[in-house]
Parts: sequence; C-alpha cells; structure tokens
Amino acid sequence: MKLDPSFIWTALIELLPAIPTTLLVTAVSVLCGFVIGTAVALIRMYKVPLLYPAAVAYVTVIRGTPMLTHLLIIYFGLPLIIDGISSLLGLGFRSSSIPMIDFAFIAFSITAGAYMSEVVRSGLLVVNRGQIEAAYSVGMSTPQALRRIVFPQAFAASIPNLANSVIGMLHASTLAFTVSVVEINAKAQIVASTNWKFFEAYLAAAVIFWGLTVLIERLAALLEKRINSYNRGGVA
Repeated sequence: MKLDPSFIWTALIELLPAIPTTLLVTAVSVLCGFVIGTAVALIRMYKVPLLYPAAVAYVTVIRGTPMLTHLLIIYFGLPLIIDGISSLLGLGFRSSSIPMIDFAFIAFSITAGAYMSEVVRSGLLVVNRGQIEAAYSVGMSTPQALRRIVFPQAFAASIPNLANSVIGMLHASTLAFTVSVVEINAKAQIVASTNWKFFEAYLAAAVIFWGLTVLIERLAALLEKRINSYNRGGVA
C-alpha cells in the first residue's frame, strides 16, 4: 500500500459537506443533555421525593452501559413502542416516517444527560452553601437564589468539564453511522470505499475532528475568561 498525499486533500474537500451533520448531532445532544443533566442534578441535590431514586437509577444505568448500546436500543425499541401505540389508538402514523437522525438525537441526548448531570452537580457543589443561605436571608426564593446566585457561579466552574463533554459528544457522533446517518467518519468510509484509499480518507477525517476539537477548546477558554472577568466585576 502506498500513501497518496494528494488524495488526503481531495478527501478533505469531500468530507466538508458532512461537517454540518456532525455539528448538528453534537449540538442537539449537548443542549438536550444539558437540560436533562441540570434537571437530574437538581433532583439529586435536593432529594426530590419519588424522582430521586429514578434520577439515581438513570445516571447509574446510562453511565454503566455503552453509548452504542443506547443507540441500538432506541433505534430498535422506539419504533416498536411508537407503532404499538399508533395501532392501539388507530392512528396512521408509522415509525418508518421518522428520520434516522432523530434516533441519534434521542439516544445521544439520553447518554449526554447522564454525564452532564455529574458535570452540573459538581459545579453546583462548588458554590458555598452560605451564599444560598444569604440569598434566603434577603428574601429570595429557591428558584431566585439558583438563578441569580448559584447557576452563574456553577456554570463558570463547570466550563472545563462541559467543554470536555462537548468534545466527547463530538467524537461519539461517529456512532451515528450505525443508524445510517452520514457524518464525517461515515463520509470518510464512503470516500475511502469508492476510491480504495482508506488510510488517506481517515487521515482527512482525523484532521477535521482535530480542528473542530481545537476550536471547541479555544471557544471554551474564551468563554471561561469572559465569565470569570464578569464575576470579578470586570468588563466581560
């Protein structure tokens, strides 16, 4: 096998159209996962009756099983549930009309939610309990104290871990190929199979992923710097 350096550039160009799909899968998973993770973290911290055991079980099960397994369970299990409910209610809707990428959104969001809950929880624990009590003493309710006092500080403390989670989801988005979603790695495989230049195509994919990872790290560092500056009373 001989390396064809010129084909790395050719493959790189051919992979560019797949970047939006990768970023979309990553963004939806991270945003939905952050919402789920925040809710689960608050439920665990405040030990909400009935929901607390469910939140603990959710985090334990999801973190204890592979992400690919989550995707396959959603891909094969969700259609059974949807089609069953649709038939029971006499609806004409069938799961086959659901875009494949939606299964990736759901599965990855569930996975991200479990990991994000730990990130958010660790950020919330950084905030001194005395600050919450001080907020109560000036008449703030719990939601007000969380929104005005706790969340801004917890978010700033969580940025490095959140950035790691985003990078992790970016790399994990390659699993979406399992359900026929053509992201960067899947596109690399298609380009490689078409031209029989696998090494060059995957090198091109690696370059794109590395570039996106560096971009996320830089954006996270910039965001952390601005938030810390704002929290210290400086100009954000």
